[in-house]
Parts: sequence; structure tokens; C-alpha cells
Amino acid sequence: MSQYYDTGQNPSKGGSVEHDVVMRGRRLLDITGVRQVESFDNEEFLLETNMGFLAIKGQNLQMKNLDVDKGIVSIKGKIFDLVYLDEHSGEKAKGFFSKLFK
Repeated sequence: MSQYYDTGQNPSKGGSVEHDVVMRGRRLLDITGVRQVESFDNEEFLLETNMGFLAIKGQNLQMKNLDVDKGIVSIKGKIFDLVYLDEHSGEKAKGFFSKLFK
């Protein structure tokens, strides 16, 4: 199940929204500063945040809450991995995106 959500957050139009990641017991993740939810399924989420793309991997992942106006996403499930994909990770990001957008 792949979905696309645009949270409408655009820092170029004024005040930029702060980006925070709060994890509670590896079972609940609250993320602010989310611009878009690029894709998600029960094992992986790909979010565009104010600080770059964020890939979240886990098991039985579900979107618990999505606040489009505030750019807040809450995810529940067992979290295995949080990775920011940007220029600094070069090849890893390139490999990830090539797999994602075949």
C-alpha cells in the first residue's frame, strides 16, 4: 500500500516548522516538520521532512495520526531503523531510491 500525502508545509512561504522525532519504547513515533508522506506500508515509511528524507523501517507499522496542517505524523509498530537520506549518505540514498522507484 503506497500513499502520497502533502502536508502543505512550505518553509519558503514564511516560518519554517520545527522538525522533531520522539520515540516512546520503540513502539510509538511522533514526528513533526513533515512536508510529505511519500510512501508507506507495514514495514517501511518514507517521509519528506524539513531536514531531508526520513526512512523508517520496522514491523507492523501503522499510521496512527496524520495532521496535515501542522505537519505531524504518528507511527505505531515495532521500530527497527530510522535513517535520513540526503547528500551526505550519497550511495545509500541512491540505492534506496532506485529500489523504491523501479
